[in-house]
Amino acid sequence: MTHSCQDSKPDTLLGRIMPSGVHLVCGLPMVARQRQKVVPFASGDVVEIGFGSGLNLPHYDRSLVRKVIGINPDDGLPRLARRAIAQQDIPAELLVESAEAMSLSSHCADSVVVTYSLCSIPNVAAALSEAHRVLKPFGRLYFCEHGRSETHHVSRLQDVLTPPWRWMASGCHLNRDVGGLIQAAGFELERYDIYDLGFGSRIIGTHHVGVARRG
Repeated sequence: MTHSCQDSKPDTLLGRIMPSGVHLVCGLPMVARQRQKVVPFASGDVVEIGFGSGLNLPHYDRSLVRKVIGINPDDGLPRLARRAIAQQDIPAELLVESAEAMSLSSHCADSVVVTYSLCSIPNVAAALSEAHRVLKPFGRLYFCEHGRSETHHVSRLQDVLTPPWRWMASGCHLNRDVGGLIQAAGFELERYDIYDLGFGSRIIGTHHVGVARRG
């Protein structure tokens, strides 16, 4: 599962196919059900890191959200994201830039949402630091990711498989400790669940889902 993908360099066959493939996989019903566990609770002015093709847009509660600002690098997906924005009635805009260095002002967001993106952001610590910066005091980070298993033999296998998997899956890591990374960025975990998605493999299906508060 990935990503936080991009728009301008589809000059190879893989570059042309990858955005549609990411959109297809990340739009599967079982994945949509996981998004539903966090996205509807975002409120106010929302910054979404790894906006991708806009798959979270239908899950926002329009009675709670004033505006969504999507952040996504130039990886082929902004074209699909703009189409999704045009088809929804929620106020939204897309900034094609890195989550590791956002152009947004500090303390501008009530909520930050990130789904299936922390696995593939190269400098994930910088992206989470930026999320902390743009949030207002006591703002909340809503996250739904796949990552490191709590089972020792599975996590060891994830460590072994991550290098080839990163090469095959556009930089996606199987073994990131999502909760630990979020806490290291200065957030306090308010709700945090780790579970197997249940489709036969904890290696790629271990989910980290929850809410963290900015102090």
